[in-house]
Amino acid sequence: MENNLIINFTPTGMIPTKNMTPYVPVSVSEIVDDVHKALEIGITMVHLHARDAITGAPTYKKEVFAEIIGGIRKYAKELVICVSLSGRDFTELEQRSDPLLLDGNLKPDMGSLTLSSLNFNKTASINAPEMVIDLARVMKEKGIVPELEAFDIGMINYAKYLERKKLIQPPYYFNLLFGNIACSQANLLHSGVMVNDLPKGSHWSLAGIGKEQLRMNSLAIAIGGGVRIGIEDNIWYDTARTKLATNSDLLKRIHLIANANERTVMSSKDFRLKLNLQEGHGKYGRAIK
Repeated sequence: MENNLIINFTPTGMIPTKNMTPYVPVSVSEIVDDVHKALEIGITMVHLHARDAITGAPTYKKEVFAEIIGGIRKYAKELVICVSLSGRDFTELEQRSDPLLLDGNLKPDMGSLTLSSLNFNKTASINAPEMVIDLARVMKEKGIVPELEAFDIGMINYAKYLERKKLIQPPYYFNLLFGNIACSQANLLHSGVMVNDLPKGSHWSLAGIGKEQLRMNSLAIAIGGGVRIGIEDNIWYDTARTKLATNSDLLKRIHLIANANERTVMSSKDFRLKLNLQEGHGKYGRAIK
């Protein structure tokens, strides 16, 4: 349990489009601006997806991530930055690992690592064992910390397998995601079992898909965990789906709930210390030994 609240900001994702909500940031400038607003409200880290400038479709290309990261680090040299390495649209290691090749001031601190394949409502995210192992190996070689994504308890067990293989090492950061149709559901039993099964040296946040976002974020705040929050997982402000949310709307509500629970937001500086990340300001990820 953390005294201070980890807020993992997820502004864009792969699914929301401008047709679904005008508030989703898609272009480089929109994403950079939304992260700037979020930082002023208060966040610990940001989980970035990139979009193609012409089509708005998700892209893996490091050049687009470089523009986003460069834009953010002009004003936020200490913010912990994670890049998505999602398997929903991209199947080749060369594609999924492309953002990990960025270096210097553009190097991400973290990269997402979904620990197994899973089905969404209409699509699948394919994360074959070889792919998970190869991505973990690349991140270890580059000094980039995995953001471990688990949608059910079996994925946590696979993280322990990677630990035994010395492909990952503590301290860890887990995103535990609930409410997806084919995975752990958004209830106390599922969340409690998963949190209880995390390996030693783990920091964690709870995420809820769609209408479950507020429920799981509220639970995490109440029991000492962190939150994953943003339009990536939920475009609506209310469960009745009458009001579309901005990222700022969602973050401000999280701050109200955190204040009511007497929790303050963990700074990027403190999060860096907890994950053994370098201090920022030109030094990112973990030092390669």
